[in-house]
Amino acid sequence: MKLRHIPFIILAVIILTLMTATFVEKSTDTDTVMRLFYGSWWFIALWASLVVSGGMLLVSEKVWRKPATMLLYCAFVLILVGALVTHLWGMQGVTHLRMGEKQTTFVDTETDRQTNFPFEVSLKAFEVKNYPGTSSPMDYHSTIEIADGDRRQELHVAMNAIGEYRGYRFYQAGYDNDEQGATLAISHDPWGIGITYTGYGLLFLSMLLLMVLPREGFRLMLSRKAATILALMLALPALRAATPHTLAEAEARQLGDLYIYYNGRICPLQTMAKDLTTKLCGHQSFKGYTAEQVLSGWMLFPTDWIEEPIIKVKGAVARHLGIEGKYASYSEFHRDNGYLLDDVLYEIHSGAHVDNARDFLEADEKMNIIRMVLNGELLKLFPCRTSDGITWYTPADPLPADMEKGKWMFTKRSLDYLSELAWTNQQQAAADVIGKIKTYQTKEAAGMLPGEKLFKAEKLYNSLEQTRTAAMILLTIGLLACVAYTRAWISRRRVNRFVGIAANTVVALALVYLLSVMCLRGYVSGHLPFSNGFETMQFMSLASLLITLVLQRRFMLAMPFGLLLAGMTLLVAMMGGSNPQLTPLMPVLASPLLSLHVCIIMLGYALLVFIMLNGLTAIILNLSNRRKHKAQSEQQIGQLTRISQLLLYPAAFCLAAGIFIGAIWANQSWGRYWGWDPKEVWALITLLVYAVGFHAKHLAWLRRPMGFHVYMVLAFLTILMTYFGVNFFLGGMHAYA
Repeated sequence: MKLRHIPFIILAVIILTLMTATFVEKSTDTDTVMRLFYGSWWFIALWASLVVSGGMLLVSEKVWRKPATMLLYCAFVLILVGALVTHLWGMQGVTHLRMGEKQTTFVDTETDRQTNFPFEVSLKAFEVKNYPGTSSPMDYHSTIEIADGDRRQELHVAMNAIGEYRGYRFYQAGYDNDEQGATLAISHDPWGIGITYTGYGLLFLSMLLLMVLPREGFRLMLSRKAATILALMLALPALRAATPHTLAEAEARQLGDLYIYYNGRICPLQTMAKDLTTKLCGHQSFKGYTAEQVLSGWMLFPTDWIEEPIIKVKGAVARHLGIEGKYASYSEFHRDNGYLLDDVLYEIHSGAHVDNARDFLEADEKMNIIRMVLNGELLKLFPCRTSDGITWYTPADPLPADMEKGKWMFTKRSLDYLSELAWTNQQQAAADVIGKIKTYQTKEAAGMLPGEKLFKAEKLYNSLEQTRTAAMILLTIGLLACVAYTRAWISRRRVNRFVGIAANTVVALALVYLLSVMCLRGYVSGHLPFSNGFETMQFMSLASLLITLVLQRRFMLAMPFGLLLAGMTLLVAMMGGSNPQLTPLMPVLASPLLSLHVCIIMLGYALLVFIMLNGLTAIILNLSNRRKHKAQSEQQIGQLTRISQLLLYPAAFCLAAGIFIGAIWANQSWGRYWGWDPKEVWALITLLVYAVGFHAKHLAWLRRPMGFHVYMVLAFLTILMTYFGVNFFLGGMHAYA
C-alpha cells in the first residue's frame, strides 16, 4: 500500500461509518448513535487521521505551488478543528423560564446535568403572535433580563432573533400553554463557531480560486473549445364527477377580475385564487374547476367545499387523520372532540421532538388559510379613502367610525348578497353585484390602482404560467430524444431528420414560452425575475435550452441532455412553486439563507444528473463497442469523460456551498450548525463520495474513462438516497425536504 492510498482508505471507512450510523439510528435512537459513533473517540480519530494523511500527501506532492488547492485543504482542516472545539468545549442546553421567576441554571443536553449560568436570567414578557383570526402560532417572542452583578440587560428572543450575552446565545424553543412561561435553547460556543465560520469563508474563497486560477486543475483541463462551452453555461446562470357548487366559469372569471390587496400589493383576485388553489391541492385547477371557481366555491358555497377532499396532505398527516390517499377534506380535520391536530401541534410548539413535524405544520397552515377565507379575513376587497391614504378592508374587519353608512353597508353586506344570489342560481344578478364591487373599487381607490396594462399583464402571466405541464413535456420529449439520439450516437449515424426537427421545434417553443413568462413576471414584479428559487430555476431551464441550441452541432447528445436538464430544473421550480405563501412565513423559515441553501444544492444535483447521464451513455457505448469502430468509440467516450470532469467542479462546489450555507442558517435559527440529522449526514456522504472523483491522479482506476463513468453512475445512488431514501426509510428533521 502506497502513501497516496492511505487518505482514500480512511475516507472510505468514514463514509461507511456515516452510512452505518444513519441506519443504526433508525433502529435505536439519536443518543445511542451519538455515543457509539458521532461523539466517540475513534470517530474523531478517523477524521484526525484523514487530516494528517491528507496533509502528508499534499506536502509530498508540493501542493503549496497551487494556492487554491492548499487553501481548500486549510478550509477543510479549520472546519474540522471548529467542530472539535465545539464538541469538546461547546455547550448545548435548554432552560425553562416562568414569568417573574429567576433562573440560574440550564440543563446541558449532552450530559443531562444542571449547569450554572454566570448570571441570573428572568422572563420579563412573553407574546405569541398568531395567524390573523386563528389560535395557531406564527411566531413567539420572549423578553428576558440578564442580572450580572450590578449590571442589568434586556434581550429580545424570537424564532429568528437570537439573544446573546457573554458568549451565551438564547434561542426561542417553546412556550407554556398558559403563555406565562417560555423554553429557551442555550448555546455556549464562543470559539468553535468563529473557527468554523472562518473555515467556511476559506472554503468559498478556495472554490472560487479553483475555478479561475490558471495553474489549478479546473483551468488546466479546459481546452479552448471547452472554455467557450463553460463560459456559456456559467453566463446564463376528466370527466367531472359529483362536485361541489361554485360560480359558473364566466362569473368566476369576472370575480377574478376584481382588485384585492394581497401580500402587500394590489393585484387581480385571480392571483390570490391561483395561489390558494395551488396551496391546497398542489395544482392550479381542481377537478376541472378553474382557480377562480375554487375560490368562489369556498367564498359562496362553504358547506359544499368543507366536505370536498381538496387538501393535499403528507403520509404522516393522513395516518394521523385516519384517512387513505393524499387528499383530505376540511371536515376530516375535525371530529366531535375538536381539531385533530391540536395535540401534535402543542407538542411541536412546546419544543418536543415530533417526527415529520413540518408536514403537520404545513397541514395546519392550510387549515388556517381556509378558515381565513371562510371568515373573509383574506378578502381585502374594499378600499376606504381617509386622510392618511387608502386602507383596504375585508367584510370581517372593524370599519372606521366615520365611514359613510352606504359604504359601510356595501363593505359589510355585498359578499353576503352575492352568496345569496349564487345559492339561488341568479347568475346575471350575481354578475351585476361583482360589477358593482369593481366599480366601487375603481372609484374609491382612483389613482392608487395598478395601470390597466400592468393588471392585464398579471392576468396573462397567471394564465400562461404552467410550470408543471412544461416540465412534464420537456422530460417526456427528452427521454424519447435520449433513446433516438443515443441509438444514432452508438451506430455512428446522423439522427433522423424528422426527429431532429421535432426536437429543435420543442426547444424553440420552450424558449419562447419561458422567455415570455419570465418577461411578464419581471414586468409585473418590477424587478428582474431572479430573486428566489422558483425564478432562478426557471432561468436555469432557459439557459439549458440556449446551451442545447449552441452545442448540438458539436455534441449530438447535447439535445436530449439539454431537454432533460431543462425539464428537471422546471420540475424543481414547480416543487418550489407548489406551496405558495398566502400568509407570512414564520421568521425561521423566511430566511434568505434557507432559499439560497436549497437552490444551490438543487443546482448541484441537476449538474450531477447530467454527469450521470453522460456515464450511462459511455457505458452503453462501451458495451456496444464493435472492433472495427473501437477507435471512434473510445474517442466518443473520451469526449464524454472530459465533459463530465469539467461539470464535476461546479457540481461538487454547489453541493459544498449549499451544505455549509445550510449550516450557517441552522446556526442562526436553531443554535447549532450541525445536528447529525440523517439528511445532513447523507448530504455529507454525497459530497465526500463525489470529492473522490477529483483524485484520478492518485487512483489508477479513475484515470480510465470507463472507471470514471461507472463511479459517477454509482455515486448518483447517494443523491437518490439523500433526496428520497432518507424521506422514506430514515426520517428525521429534514424528512420533508
